[in-house]
Amino acid sequence: MHDYLSDVGEPAEPSRRDLLTHILLGLRLDGVEYGRCILRAPWAVAFPSQSEARFHFIGSGGCWLCTSTTEWVRLSAGDAVLLPHGGFHILASEPDVPTVDIDSLSHIAVSENTYLVGGERRASGGAADEETQGDAIFCGSLRFNLDPLHPLMAMMPTVMRVDELDLRDATVPSLLDAMEREVALDRPGALGILARLADALAASIIRAWVECRSNDATGWIAAVRCPRIGKVIAAIHADPERTWSVPQMANVMGSSRSIFAEAFTRTMGESPARYVAKLKMFLARRWISNDGMRVASAAVRLGYDSEASFSRAFKRVIGYPPSAARSARAAGSAERP
Repeated sequence: MHDYLSDVGEPAEPSRRDLLTHILLGLRLDGVEYGRCILRAPWAVAFPSQSEARFHFIGSGGCWLCTSTTEWVRLSAGDAVLLPHGGFHILASEPDVPTVDIDSLSHIAVSENTYLVGGERRASGGAADEETQGDAIFCGSLRFNLDPLHPLMAMMPTVMRVDELDLRDATVPSLLDAMEREVALDRPGALGILARLADALAASIIRAWVECRSNDATGWIAAVRCPRIGKVIAAIHADPERTWSVPQMANVMGSSRSIFAEAFTRTMGESPARYVAKLKMFLARRWISNDGMRVASAAVRLGYDSEASFSRAFKRVIGYPPSAARSARAAGSAERP
């Protein structure tokens, strides 16, 4: 897995290298599937809800976007949107066009996880044919290394648009320009390059969203930015597999155990032990559900004395036993083409 946030440039000002930045540097986006869609108007495509995030880049033409919680918005060539929760949404040439499911469109495999969707591969190629090909949209499914219940994930909006963010990072316009060129030229290997650019751009959108909230941040982001509590949270996220005790966390903060516990609970809205337990179980669910790790192995890795005690802690935080997470993975694997 690759850490894209560490590749897309540093924040504009040295003062922005705060504790939240260190946590964001651990945020990874792994591409699951990509597709270049060629759609001729009138068209409307529905994208069902999924656990992975969705990314769309409008290469040429334009379209409208609607989600289950937002109204129709117009997207033009060069626009990019990220739906971090992977919720149901529709892309359409016009809002009143009847929809078809994305999976009902033709898919031509280009590589292991990239496809040409909704049209045949061009024989002549090149930008000169673009008008006859319709609207070109590059779509991607991306998996976060954070659990959906993670505070940062929970705070993210349904849709993140590049033009709605006060982007201070000069790499973002460069990434958009590079993606436009790849779509327009349609050279060999373009889909693979677009996939890597999409990963970096999605990470940049998230970072810009966090930075734009810096002046009026509340809740988890505000707590992370607190010099004393933020130092502890950054340490926990840097080494989540460690067996963190209250004395150890108080030592990181540089205070007594009672002062630390009271300050942490007041700022975060939960006890230090509860926060650490949640983070560990978020990790465990990802290991078991996504990576196929055995329950016993996850228990040992997180420092539990027995699989039974780990299973109890997992169910208390996640709401169901780790065996259910493993069974869900097995069922998903069986249904995957």
